[in-house]
Amino acid sequence: MEVQDFEKLFQDRIDAEIKIEPKDWMPDAYRKTNIRQISQHAHSEVVGMLPEGNWISRAPSLKRKAILLAKVQDEAGHGLYLYSAAETLGMSRDEMVEQLLTGKAKYSSIFNYPTLTWADMGAVGWLVDGAAILNQVMLCRTSYGPYARAMVRICKEESFHQRQGFEVLLVLSQGTPEQKAMCQDAINRWWWPSLMMFGPKDSESTNSDQSMKWKIKRKTNDELRQQFVDMCVEQVKVLGMTLPDKDLKWNEQRRHYDFGEINWDEFWAVVKGNGPCNKQRLDARNKAHTEGAWVREAAMAHAEKKKNKQLQKVA
Repeated sequence: MEVQDFEKLFQDRIDAEIKIEPKDWMPDAYRKTNIRQISQHAHSEVVGMLPEGNWISRAPSLKRKAILLAKVQDEAGHGLYLYSAAETLGMSRDEMVEQLLTGKAKYSSIFNYPTLTWADMGAVGWLVDGAAILNQVMLCRTSYGPYARAMVRICKEESFHQRQGFEVLLVLSQGTPEQKAMCQDAINRWWWPSLMMFGPKDSESTNSDQSMKWKIKRKTNDELRQQFVDMCVEQVKVLGMTLPDKDLKWNEQRRHYDFGEINWDEFWAVVKGNGPCNKQRLDARNKAHTEGAWVREAAMAHAEKKKNKQLQKVA
């Protein structure tokens, strides 16, 4: 069979909603696109622990501390699921981590913004995790089997994180004038970066069309962004707060909310490493990786010892 014959059979499976598995034939570009997307997703989960971990020791109560600690632990688990899924495509975890630590691989630009107050933990949960969920629910139906299956559990946990974040803001919105102001300030600072999470405009997205054809993605960046805006406009009313967009208004003809123009210069600056916390995040990950070397070595030595004992029993 010629390459084009394999490509046709591959696309036929995609069109028939049959999952692609690790040992199946796939185009090199499909493999590379999935490696890039899944590994960047994994990196985002791991780096995403940093702005939240910043508040574990400063949470306002033991209850809040326990909830936040559990959430950060969940994010670490998500990273492990996703690194494992990416490994099925032929790239080692060591190589993926090395790309993150050297800055070669990207992660979600949202995590390069600082968390300045406790209200940011609510805004991150409601807006950042809310935006992530819209992306990730679609990924439960992505065409690559290991990725789709990993996303099922991740989405269940992320939906809890989103509700927990909204509850943090809800409590603040019903508190003192200072707490209400803190709530509004956090929403103001995280709203636009959250809209940027969906990626560049469809007209500027270089991989979107092919990813849609291969059903790696199910909706475009702009479709998901619009869905997010429509959802948040209604939810913010419950908080008694406002979204920081003077152009936000209902469009009866489109049956959607119109919203203002995103600062794409800021988006690309952060993506290219010039955001408020880019250097801080990479420095923190490199420090943790270096200081955690002995843990990895001990774990590997234990696994090797256990393996040798099992082999001796068999012998």
